[in-house]
Amino acid sequence: MEQAKLKNRYWVLRHGRSVPNESGLIVSHMSNGVLPIYGLAPSGLLQAEGAGELFLKELEVAGIPLDHVRIFASPFRRTLETAEAVVSIMSTVAHAKPAIKYLEGLRERYFGPPLELQSHEHYPEIWAIDAIDPLVGPEGGESVADVAIRVSEAIVHMEAEVQGCAVLVVSHGDTLQILQTVVHAALTAMSSSDNGTLDSHLADVITRATLSRHREYALLTGELRRLA
Repeated sequence: MEQAKLKNRYWVLRHGRSVPNESGLIVSHMSNGVLPIYGLAPSGLLQAEGAGELFLKELEVAGIPLDHVRIFASPFRRTLETAEAVVSIMSTVAHAKPAIKYLEGLRERYFGPPLELQSHEHYPEIWAIDAIDPLVGPEGGESVADVAIRVSEAIVHMEAEVQGCAVLVVSHGDTLQILQTVVHAALTAMSSSDNGTLDSHLADVITRATLSRHREYALLTGELRRLA
């Protein structure tokens, strides 16, 4: 990855195992996602704390001062609680307490009214639609391309807001798969071109060919991964 093309170093973290994961429910609309009843399951809190410990170790290896850490997160309850658990670990272990900023652009992919609060057994229907055409979404919901546009705006926003920092992005499975897809593709394009900006390259890679690969970047609940 051509790190010099970005102003910060980035990690992504999928929220810990949640109550919706445990109950097998699709909770993808903001109005439901922010409710306390759809936060982390006990096992998810442990995953989030483990991710916080791992993040501290990676920062130490990278030689990044803790006062250079910034956290951006989805405003859903399960991501809020995950980000808060990471901060709690950082505060307890390293006496650092980075602020959490919530970006709506990092929210869960919305799967549409017919699937909201329905069983996880409907996910294969969404994957089938994505496989046919990532520019088309489930009924009333977001396509892969819709999410790619807003996460591209989110990464551009983060790049504009902070510089020279270690940025932790706390979000959701589909959202982070799509974020990784477009960022990796854009940075690959930038590494072989002296023309264009990050946002222009991000716009250029929102294509069927690129977005059809988004499931290659799947994350487990509570999984921390270096983005760039």
